[in-house]
Amino acid sequence: MSGASRNHVALSTMFAALLIGGLRERKCGVFTSDLRVHIPSTGLYTYPDVAAVCGEERFLDDEVDTLLNPVLITEVLSASTEDYDRGRTAAFYREIESLEEYVVVAQDRKAVEVYRRLAPDHWELFTLHGEGATAELASVGVRVELDALYAQVRFDDDAPQS
Repeated sequence: MSGASRNHVALSTMFAALLIGGLRERKCGVFTSDLRVHIPSTGLYTYPDVAAVCGEERFLDDEVDTLLNPVLITEVLSASTEDYDRGRTAAFYREIESLEEYVVVAQDRKAVEVYRRLAPDHWELFTLHGEGATAELASVGVRVELDALYAQVRFDDDAPQS
């Protein structure tokens, strides 16, 4: 998303960094919003905040700019995208056969939702929030501590005073 807020950028960057750190020993790739993802059932393209692939990366063509097989997709919510990210985008992502988890990260509070595929049409929701919470990302075998994820986030009461 072009022109994202400070907290949005901090969260998506930290999420990617934590994934990269947790995946050092595995053959997985972590990508930010500059790489698009193809939704085969609709023909649409999306630019998730963070996407990960374990194993062979598959791309639409020789341009290598459209990922076909993410196992994990993460979106950082904002006031203008929250309804879409929870609704239509989530539904589109669930149609990607390779996708095992869809992670939604709030930027106005310390809260993460992990939607995990248990069967082709069965997803389970794990809601995490507050100090000391940890998101278990089974798709990539990484644990994300919310305290670390939100380390650079400024909530309204933390904003610098002028």
